[in-house]
Parts: sequence; C-alpha cells; structure tokens
Amino acid sequence: MLFEKEGLRVRELLQRDKLLLVNWLSNPVVLEYYEGRDNSFDLEKVDDKFYNCNDDVSRCIIEFEGKDLGYIQYYRFDEMTSKIDDYSEKEIIYGIDQFIGEPDYWNRGIGTLLVKSMVEYLIEQKQADRVVMDPQVQNERALKCYEKCGFNKVRILPEHEFHEGKYRDCWLIEYKNP
Repeated sequence: MLFEKEGLRVRELLQRDKLLLVNWLSNPVVLEYYEGRDNSFDLEKVDDKFYNCNDDVSRCIIEFEGKDLGYIQYYRFDEMTSKIDDYSEKEIIYGIDQFIGEPDYWNRGIGTLLVKSMVEYLIEQKQADRVVMDPQVQNERALKCYEKCGFNKVRILPEHEFHEGKYRDCWLIEYKNP
C-alpha cells in the first residue's frame, strides 16, 4: 500500500484488478474524459495498456471506505514519459493521471482528497519539486478539483491529446513544492 488517509487507500495494481479496469473503462460516462467514449476497453486492451508494459509508470488502485473505485498512476517526468519539454532536468518532477471509475462517488470530495494525498506522497516520499498534469481544457470539473488542490495553469497545450476522433487542447498544470 502506498498510503492511507481519511478512508482513502492507494495500493499497487494487482492481477485481480483487471476486471475492475474493464468495467470502468467500458463505461461511456467514465470514458468521456478518460480515453474517450469511442475507445472502450476489453480484457486484452487492459492487459496491453496496464499490465504488459515495460515502463517506469507506477499503477495503483484507489479504494475508499473499503470499496475499489478508481485508478491512479504516477511517473517520473522525463523525455521518456512525456513530450512536454517545459522543465529542467535538474528538478524532480512527477506526472499523475487518475480517474474515479464509479460515478456514484463523483462530486463527494474523494478526487480532491486523492490528488492532495498523492501530491503529499510524491513530495514527502519521492522528493518531488513539482507535480504536473495535462487535463483537457473542457474537463472543467477536474480542473476545479485540481485548482482546489493547489495546481496552477501554466499554459495551453494545443491539440495535445487525441480524444474521440480529434486532437484536443489540454492545460499544462503544476503543483510546486513550496
């Protein structure tokens, strides 16, 4: 387990979690902002994207009050993990991506708790100088959450992510370790 805080637990992704990911990533409501509604996942696709990877991404399951309800990943930000080149190699920078796969748990403050807790973990345990994300510009609910967590908009990344048949603009946002 990575950490536990106020009913929230973040643990490493296990083989038994495959069907959870298939369930979440085949739900059009979840896919609207994560992967796209035209990009539903089956078991083979989950294996390819989350299990058969040879990279430095740490993949985790989010639990809240004993229920598995989402996914988060974090990675050291460098030329291998991102095409964004705004940052110096002298800093320790981490990127994170996440989603709550159970829509009944949306708008309950769990995302805010998750993001704040993950930032705290990365600063304390990984000595991160900054944590960055690149949410789509139109994902207003997520952006409000991230701003509540102390992230600031740095700049627009034009046509940064291919989503539902076209390239979408994203915000480069960051949290700086004070």
